[in-house]
Amino acid sequence: MEVIVIDTPQLGDRSYLVHDGSVALAIDPQRDTDRIEAAARDAGVTITHVAETHLHNDYITGGLILARAHGASYLVNAADPVAFERTPVTDGQTVQVGSLTVKAVATPGHTHTHVSYIVDDGRKQAVFSGGSLLYGSVGRTDLVAEADTVGLTHDQYASVRRLVAESGHDAALFPTHGFGSFCSSGPATGARSSTIGEQLAANHALTDPDEDHFVRQLIANLTDHPSYYAHMSPANVRGPGPADLSVPESLDAAELTRRLDDGEWVVDLRRRVAFASSHLKGSVSFEYGTGSSFTTYLGWVLPWGDPLTLVGSQEDLQNAIRDLSRIGIESPDAAVGTEPHVLAPQAALASYPRVGWDGVLAGRAAGDTVLDVRRSDEFAASRVVGAVNVPLHELLLRLEDVPAGKLWVHCGSGYRAGVAASLLQRAGRDVVHIDARFADAESSGVPVDRTAA
Repeated sequence: MEVIVIDTPQLGDRSYLVHDGSVALAIDPQRDTDRIEAAARDAGVTITHVAETHLHNDYITGGLILARAHGASYLVNAADPVAFERTPVTDGQTVQVGSLTVKAVATPGHTHTHVSYIVDDGRKQAVFSGGSLLYGSVGRTDLVAEADTVGLTHDQYASVRRLVAESGHDAALFPTHGFGSFCSSGPATGARSSTIGEQLAANHALTDPDEDHFVRQLIANLTDHPSYYAHMSPANVRGPGPADLSVPESLDAAELTRRLDDGEWVVDLRRRVAFASSHLKGSVSFEYGTGSSFTTYLGWVLPWGDPLTLVGSQEDLQNAIRDLSRIGIESPDAAVGTEPHVLAPQAALASYPRVGWDGVLAGRAAGDTVLDVRRSDEFAASRVVGAVNVPLHELLLRLEDVPAGKLWVHCGSGYRAGVAASLLQRAGRDVVHIDARFADAESSGVPVDRTAA
């Protein structure tokens, strides 16, 4: 048995291709299935089976697309109310994939119908746990419905115990979430690999002997999750089609200018340093970078379903369109180029100051506001003395809560603050982008309050 990892750091997820040298099973594939198909070609194997651990809340699945393209059996929980043909699996059922035996184990918690898969080649096991047992923690349990969260958290506690009881201690563990995904909860680690035995010794879901304590603690530590999650599971129930990953023909200057004048969402993919220096007035900054939070925050912050125009280099546009397809943002328009005055010569340009913490100390005047756009749980843990908190994902809905006057905008690293500064400037506010790590604020001389908020 060989397991090939297909990593999607932009969403904090992994897909897997497990094979015996001849035939393969794909597990939790993302919508851009060409990556997993390339892995199969490189390994010289045929994809005969595709499996889902659950109806995903954080991305559009590529499972149906992949299974149809390869004539593969599509393993989906029999209890999932999907609108397409699949090979229904039930708890305890085994499926043969070449020389590999695949056993489905019901592991409700992340969702009601979550299943994990134990794959055995006769010598070793691999456990594919989806959003059940993660490295250091478990999948979050509040994505189905608020009324179900307590029950699902109890289910999660029992499920991971059952999963490890049915697995060998030396079995390799392969979760789908937990690598930065908002689908993970608690102290999920950044480990690259682990075994069932290692998790038995270190995972709080397995080491806490008090189920009620575990449930209380997990729920208390759940943070906000992206609003676009609400659209993922319904799309996966319907059965998503293939994505169009092509870059469309570039908009001409007149049309781009019209969109800016009409207040449409024009997203600049350039680095936030370049954007602050000069950009098309009315555009907003979502810096693109492989492994960045671009996909998560664009899908979370901008109104779902509004027309979208991306502006950037050909390479960034190609990558951004691929990334956005994974969360169901389909075929945005594009303007290819990185020089604002060339893209739309008749459009107005804008800029704003960008500083570090030393610039805040030197330039902030009395009456100016430090605006913290981190999540509320981050702000509660520690904050600049006197700062006002409006989380980035709430900003467009809470513009009236932002104090008048000059705004010095910061976050944890500078990324979210860059997005927020552009949104605020678009709304007519006077902004300064603090492009610095919050962790460096105190050592730079900026007073930080660490008392519980």
